[in-house]
Amino acid sequence: MPTLLLINPNTSAHVTDLLARHAQAQAPAGATLHALTAPFGAAYIASVEAAATAAQAVPAAWQAHVAQHGAPDAVLVACFGDPGVAALRARTPVPVLGLAEVAMREADAIAAATPDGRYAIVTGGAAWGPMLEALADQLDLRRRLAGVVTVERTGAELLADPAAAQALLLGACQDALALGTPGPVRAIVIGGAALADLAAPLAPHLPVPLIDNVRTGLAAAWHAACKSPPTT
Repeated sequence: MPTLLLINPNTSAHVTDLLARHAQAQAPAGATLHALTAPFGAAYIASVEAAATAAQAVPAAWQAHVAQHGAPDAVLVACFGDPGVAALRARTPVPVLGLAEVAMREADAIAAATPDGRYAIVTGGAAWGPMLEALADQLDLRRRLAGVVTVERTGAELLADPAAAQALLLGACQDALALGTPGPVRAIVIGGAALADLAAPLAPHLPVPLIDNVRTGLAAAWHAACKSPPTT
């Protein structure tokens, strides 16, 4: 039976619980989920420095898990920014996925289906704008990226006030649609592990697909776990 290891690079256990709830809801029958919180670092990653620390905490969480349980069939690094993904991929042949890469690749594919099509990202925390643009460069996904729209609140603050977050994120999505120059925005990624419950209600209000990074990342991770060869 497939086994998925979900690592929350933030140290907020309630975000891990939120992610685990969504992961269990999407799990195939008989699958096993292990959800871990980073052993050290920031409660919510909102700076380059915090992301760098998380990139060290993720391999530490992996190592402790494998020592106790053995290797899973796949790993999902559940932070929109993917800290530690590259480090884990260098350590193991097990599929390692990140929320940002999965969601951005899906959005890029949608954009590519239309001449001059583009995609945009909406997330919380101003520091994430240049960080996500840099990640898009690393993944060769920058060409169709119209831009990153950040709201003034961090993921933690959005999670604390869902009603206000809905209005704020919808406005940000509308701003993202306006980024369509020279080509139209054909998809929007809503990024942030803490926003797992906030994306779905926004979708009916937008004229383009809204890609929920958590739902999309989990779907890809469970698929990878099911397709992964047995670990030894």
